[in-house]
Amino acid sequence: MNNSSTNTPMSLEPPVLNDCWNKIGVRGDASCPKLETHIHCRNCPVFSAAAVEILNRDLPENYLEEWTGLIAQERPTVERDTQSVVLFRIGSEWFALPTAVFKEIVGIRPVHSLPHRRNGIVLGVANVRGELLVCISLRKILQLEETPASKNEKHHALNARMLFLQHEGLRAVCPVDEVFGIQRFRPQELVPIPATLAKAAPTYTKSVFAWQEKTVGLLDELLLFYSMNRGLA
Repeated sequence: MNNSSTNTPMSLEPPVLNDCWNKIGVRGDASCPKLETHIHCRNCPVFSAAAVEILNRDLPENYLEEWTGLIAQERPTVERDTQSVVLFRIGSEWFALPTAVFKEIVGIRPVHSLPHRRNGIVLGVANVRGELLVCISLRKILQLEETPASKNEKHHALNARMLFLQHEGLRAVCPVDEVFGIQRFRPQELVPIPATLAKAAPTYTKSVFAWQEKTVGLLDELLLFYSMNRGLA
């Protein structure tokens, strides 16, 4: 019996890849709830699992020909001078810090006070995944007053998060009222600090940029961590 299937290679299409990073991740609409924890899709286990799956697949037919054609195509110009920051809110003010200083974003944790630390920037210590981290008040460092609205509005408590920051050996968590997530901007979008921005601690704010009809203060991370270290001394 002549069975043509024995002589013809089977064409099995690979399983559909869950490329959620292109849909709800940083390359999509950024609606994935995991971004609050991982900041970027490259830190997510789903992204890592997809990479392993792709590497373990057999090379498809005409693989070299297809990639040769893709590489030969003219590529559009891509802006490479953009900077990546994480946006967050304290009270009514929005701030940004470079993504490089973020370990992750976590939910509000109980803060246990420390003796002789009641009037400084140190709020106490908090447990994050079994690690006791010093909890530092950015509000006090930036000299922002706590308005009655920030105490009474219920949605503030629902949106509150802790920034897990690290820089040159210092690891700390800082409570904030809200975290938007990652945003990119071009250096030419930065403008000097306006004189009316009195509440935004101009000492720590290098410049500002516009985002969704809001003014965001780009904080000086080196000066900020310097003040944190001094507060721990």
